[in-house]
Amino acid sequence: MSRHVVASVGEVAPGNSKIVTVKGREIGVFNIKGEYFALANKCPHAGASLCQGRLGGLALSDGPGDYRLVRQGELLKCPWHGWEFDVRTGQSWCDPENTYVRQYAVSVEGGEELLKGPYVIDTFKVAVEENYIIVEM
Repeated sequence: MSRHVVASVGEVAPGNSKIVTVKGREIGVFNIKGEYFALANKCPHAGASLCQGRLGGLALSDGPGDYRLVRQGELLKCPWHGWEFDVRTGQSWCDPENTYVRQYAVSVEGGEELLKGPYVIDTFKVAVEENYIIVEM
């Protein structure tokens, strides 16, 4: 599995996403309340650019006229046919048993950690001030 720096944390604000290309594949990186998730940018239903869809929530009801919206910003709606996918798991809400979008592991690491390695060379003190989003493929 290879690791790829795709953005700094400041590039993906909470409630937003960024589409990146890694190894020729488009991936949507999402920030949900400070947690990062990555999904393939291809709807398994009909091939739309899924990550260009809107983020929304889940409407629950205990009876007529009584509803509440939960999990705001965690469900991604396909821009073509409206199929919804859970950004946290990639699972489809339309066909949860059989349909899901590919999910990639995501971590946030400090720039100082990315600079570490078994390097033997003249070194100079460097300050790294940002954290970066890493996608594993």
